[in-house]
Amino acid sequence: MAGRIEDYALIGDMQTAALVCRDGTVDWLCLPRFDSHAIFAGLLGTEEHGFWRLGPAHAADAEPPTAARRSYRGDSLILESEWDTPRGTVRVTDFMPPRDGAPQLIRIVEGVSGRVPMRSALRMRFSYGRVVPWVHRHEGRTVAVAGPDSVWFDTEVETYGKSLTTYSDFTVAPGERIAFTISWEPSHKQPPPLPEPEQSLEATEDFWREWVEHCTYHGPYREAVVRSLITLKALTYAPTGGIVAAPTTSLPEHIGGVRNWDYRYTWLRDAAITLSSLLRTGYREEARAWREWLLRAVAGDPENLQIMYGIAGERELGEAELDWLPGFEGSAPVRVGNGAAHQLQLDVYGEVTEALHLAHMTGLARNDYASLLQLKLIRYLEQHWDEPDEGIWEVRGPRRHFVHSKVMAWVAVDRTIKLIESGDADGPLEKWRELRDDIHRDVCEKGYDKERNTFTQSYGSKELDASLLLIPQMGFLPPDDKRVIGTIEAIQRELSTADGFILRYPTSGEDEGVDGLPGDEGAFLACSFWMADDLAMIGRVDEARKLFEKLLSLRNDLGLLAEEWDPHLQRQVGNFPQAFSHVPLIDTALRLTASGAYGG
Repeated sequence: MAGRIEDYALIGDMQTAALVCRDGTVDWLCLPRFDSHAIFAGLLGTEEHGFWRLGPAHAADAEPPTAARRSYRGDSLILESEWDTPRGTVRVTDFMPPRDGAPQLIRIVEGVSGRVPMRSALRMRFSYGRVVPWVHRHEGRTVAVAGPDSVWFDTEVETYGKSLTTYSDFTVAPGERIAFTISWEPSHKQPPPLPEPEQSLEATEDFWREWVEHCTYHGPYREAVVRSLITLKALTYAPTGGIVAAPTTSLPEHIGGVRNWDYRYTWLRDAAITLSSLLRTGYREEARAWREWLLRAVAGDPENLQIMYGIAGERELGEAELDWLPGFEGSAPVRVGNGAAHQLQLDVYGEVTEALHLAHMTGLARNDYASLLQLKLIRYLEQHWDEPDEGIWEVRGPRRHFVHSKVMAWVAVDRTIKLIESGDADGPLEKWRELRDDIHRDVCEKGYDKERNTFTQSYGSKELDASLLLIPQMGFLPPDDKRVIGTIEAIQRELSTADGFILRYPTSGEDEGVDGLPGDEGAFLACSFWMADDLAMIGRVDEARKLFEKLLSLRNDLGLLAEEWDPHLQRQVGNFPQAFSHVPLIDTALRLTASGAYGG
């Protein structure tokens, strides 16, 4: 049985990632990429679907003991977990070295005090737990092979096989260090080199220390900001610059429900806002890599812009259900791929243009094709901005004229006008100024409810939507506009949980709501950070700070956030860790720091 979502730690090598539970079990790992098939899929099923547990030995009929303490080593992605047992204390260090060859997951057991009996139990199951590999010995190493994949297991202690699982039983004494490594290699190639765990640990620590030194934020929330930045870096696919929304699939937005999606792809929206946060905290190289990824992914076809792509720019992300996996706490179906890839979401044009604009404003070296792409995007919006779409939340119900989509279309035109005015691009300036005015007028006339003094989710709707909180942040209207203040206050009244966190929009329980899906969901953490931003912008800075610090308290003990917070179960829900939660955390910290709105 997998742990709660917040029981997991993230480790990764900027090409894939693993989740490690408090009891020392790796329950999720896809190799060699984020979007590859999982070799450990216990997170979405049972131990039969693959896991690797390393910790103090325990009775067969007892639950594995959980670590008494765990933390990342400084500002890194190196996880250290410690167990206190009747026979002594032991530490396990888990990490994945930034890749220079075969991907590796390294686990080092270190005796702290006493003599502690330990056990490693490794059950590899390929193709998301469906395929039992052929496990055999090869020149003193253990290798598991199935189809195109091979995983090599190396350790200095003896191993034995039982019940299709590879075990190691050993005792660790004070100061003793024993390493375990798995390495992936295509099955038709030569074995990967023997691992060098201690050298890899030192190199991994050096990598993260040097990377964090580039951070330009030194405010009161530095710990939370740096941990979020490290998480975003870990979600970046280093070879291409693509950024995954999360390293997992099908962690439910509602425990036991059907709102389970695959997030191991690059959403233009998520990647664009991630880029913005990285730029504002000093990480220009990541911004440059993402811009290059964008230009390759869109290529010469901006008219067919997708809302998401594969991490190398792949366009086909067909959705399928894995019916042999019961799902996290019975939340089925488990999905891979994402059918929303070909939706029309007009807001994406605004997010991409805003990211390109910020890159330009912060001095990122000019790229002529990036400017050309921006102009092409606006020419597309000229013809399509007034169409209904699926919107930011990827509804699977009918298309609507979502207000947020129109606002972001306005953003796209506005930022392109600024590019032309700066002299770095040529375009029909007056024509697009008129277009900007037309979109603005249309939103204010059709998306605003005068009686309630609030913008609405879509034209003609009475429902609210938390994406409306972005209206002042995008500069569509100033923060002191009565319509902005009215919208903020309406969302607080109608979309706030008892704890003060913000829902995306109303859901309809067992009936299908605006999103075309049954069931409810938790408070969307990004929306709650947006509320804190807006409160600060309208002068309610003390209220903003209190909400922000309340949101920080929802992070797990390692500073990680999933997509949502279930106010009834008081636990994290949704894919984990989630870029779309950590980005607004950074943004709100920067805003509150700039305003001086923080406590002692």
